Amino acid sequence: MIRVLLVDDQQLIRAGLRMLCDAEPGMEVVGEAGDGRVAVELAARLAPDVIVMDLRMPGVDGITATSRIVAARPAARVLVLTTFGDDDHLYPALQAGACGFLLKDAPPAELLSGIRQAASGESPFSQEVLRRLVRRAVDARPATAPRGPANLTAREQEVLDLVGEGLSNTEIAERMHIGVTTVKTHITALMSKTGSPNRVRLALLAHHAG
Repeated sequence: MIRVLLVDDQQLIRAGLRMLCDAEPGMEVVGEAGDGRVAVELAARLAPDVIVMDLRMPGVDGITATSRIVAARPAARVLVLTTFGDDDHLYPALQAGACGFLLKDAPPAELLSGIRQAASGESPFSQEVLRRLVRRAVDARPATAPRGPANLTAREQEVLDLVGEGLSNTEIAERMHIGVTTVKTHITALMSKTGSPNRVRLALLAHHAG
């Protein structure tokens, strides 16, 4: 059972998210917070598997709350769900320790998938957000770019291409007609072979490699 904490200053949105999550098999909402201060307190007391975090809230905002939650419990999985996908919100949220970033106009299925991905250790991003991350990383042209693909199997190359498109493990499995566990194995191998520490760097590598 994935235990979820909902954080949003709008009660109507929290009610909708609760109905969505509670109706999903294997998922339950264990708490709600209307501001960042209460979110930090509930995260410490309830230790939820995933915290769905809004960013703009009165008092303690979502970025500050995320930073405090992750500082107290580094393994905490904070999934940002916000209306604001601009760089002024995206990068501070990631720097604060958020594991993923979804926009509120995402389909319900994408949110539920994102919560499951976050709970399993993945980093869910809206495709628009992932493209922005890759574009900014490419424009920055870091001095130490990831190593290019070396000795990749055909399957690993295909998985790398799909990661570059912003697909989740489940979506990759469906596209390639293989199991999610097999996808995870390929991604682990890709990270090892390319020296990429996370999924975003793999996506960047896919774009560098064309």
